[in-house]
Amino acid sequence: MRILLAEDDSLIADGLVRALRKSSYAVDHVNNGADADTALMSQQFDLLILDLGLPKLPGIDVLKRLRARKNALPVLILTAQDGLEDRVRGLDAGADDYLTKPFGIAELMARIKTAFRHRGDPTVAPAQSSFSCDGMEINFAKRRVTVDGKEITLTPTEYALLQHLAVNSDKVLTHSMLLQSVWGNEYSSEKEYLRVFVGRLRRKLEPDPKNPRYIQTIPGVGYHISSVPVAQPQPAAVA
Repeated sequence: MRILLAEDDSLIADGLVRALRKSSYAVDHVNNGADADTALMSQQFDLLILDLGLPKLPGIDVLKRLRARKNALPVLILTAQDGLEDRVRGLDAGADDYLTKPFGIAELMARIKTAFRHRGDPTVAPAQSSFSCDGMEINFAKRRVTVDGKEITLTPTEYALLQHLAVNSDKVLTHSMLLQSVWGNEYSSEKEYLRVFVGRLRRKLEPDPKNPRYIQTIPGVGYHISSVPVAQPQPAAVA
């Protein structure tokens, strides 16, 4: 697996490069956002570890540019910005995970493994070959999602969440069930992950994200996908 590390602190970067290479990852390091953006446009990577406080081009802009190009590369934000709003902003911009400094190498390695797990093994798919409902089609073998015939680009984490909901269609999955199944036990309290990722899926899948026809919210409990079309609100009659 080849990782791009975008980190401007040389001490942190040197330590991470050594630790990652010791774990048999190939690592390229850049120390500013402009070089990160150039590398992402010209080379292929399996993961981006991204500091938000980069010179020349802020990390959040690197991330936004990556997603604007419909590049679904997994992105792990690694930053000293540890407020809830910072975390939500990073995830909402398209990151797959968010780890704040200071951090432990063991925790970082666990997060990397989670990101790679979401990429999936192309030889392993759910027992059912596909899921379809009201214009949305999911081909599990090809990890391909279309809505009304248009292919939708999802990040590995977005797809992992959607697949888990679809495989368990018509079942209400609680927040903790989804977090543990899709992310892992260590994420069981990260409810903002669910809110952000469901919001990202709705923006990509739904004609009207405020009136979703696919992913339904069960207030205070969790989410579910129905195998039958959900009735949409009708416009008020004009007097």
